[in-house]
Amino acid sequence: MRLARILASSLTSSLALSSSSSTITSLHNDLSRLAHLADIAYCVGTTGITKPFHCLSHCPLFPSLTLLTTWHTGPLLIDTCGYAALNPSAPEILVVFRGTYSLANTVMDLSSLPQPYQPYPSPPPPGRQHPDCANCSVHAGFFRSWESARPVVLPSITAAREGIPGATVHLVGHSLGGAVACLAALELKATLGWPDVRVTTFGEPRVGNEALSHYINTIFHLDPPPTPDPQSWSYRRVTHTNDPVPLLPWSQWGYASHAGEVFISKTALPPSPHDIRPCAGDADADCSAGAPRRPLRLAPWSPLFAHRDYFHRLGLCVPGGDPANWGDSVGEL
Repeated sequence: MRLARILASSLTSSLALSSSSSTITSLHNDLSRLAHLADIAYCVGTTGITKPFHCLSHCPLFPSLTLLTTWHTGPLLIDTCGYAALNPSAPEILVVFRGTYSLANTVMDLSSLPQPYQPYPSPPPPGRQHPDCANCSVHAGFFRSWESARPVVLPSITAAREGIPGATVHLVGHSLGGAVACLAALELKATLGWPDVRVTTFGEPRVGNEALSHYINTIFHLDPPPTPDPQSWSYRRVTHTNDPVPLLPWSQWGYASHAGEVFISKTALPPSPHDIRPCAGDADADCSAGAPRRPLRLAPWSPLFAHRDYFHRLGLCVPGGDPANWGDSVGEL
């Protein structure tokens, strides 16, 4: 384990040293694109997304996308919303989970105790065996959220995947949506054995205990990563300075982060390519685990905006997206 962390640190350091190259610029542009797609998910359950791919938010930025389905399950405080869309030119199937509407909702999402993780609702396909997840536990609320979306999501993306063999399935989510994307990806990758599964999350909370964290690292080859370039990683967990959510629920409750972190060090929007750094292991002290935080007594609303500020201010389905400077001089939403 110590050797693995040394290798991971070496790999991520080598990318940091080449941050002026086109590699980090490509990463910045890709994550910015995916943050726009995550923001569009906030249209589900409000003004909506219609075919071929229309909404009040950033949909005009993606003329090549075709909407496959949307879902909105459960009452407001425990609902799961999102959409799936097809990018035939990539080819790529995007599965995007919406985050939470308010800080109170986020706190409620993070208050549940863990339950044993049982990732396999059905027998494995012929010729496959399920990898072991011994002593794993998962946040019960996050797991229920995936279970509620699963009957809508799986048939839609399975049909799309069968229609375009070789298409990458890319799961994206912000906040609660990041946790649901994680659990959905685990089922697609570990249970169903789909090889081309990628995940990008923004402000993802901890989804389970240390055993589950190690399981995620193993399934997605995160610790150490195969290369120093996060563009090649199958899982990117994007975090932001001053955002407390990636460190919740607390480790004292038995929760742990997994690897694959990509850290945004700049507090204001928008970040530049040089404000983005890959991180080593599960709790890199140079990333969210060790980042200084503004005291809540000085700016109690600051963590709320930090949790929404991922390349753009996420969370409202309005033309052009939520203005980045809205609310900077007010004390509460």
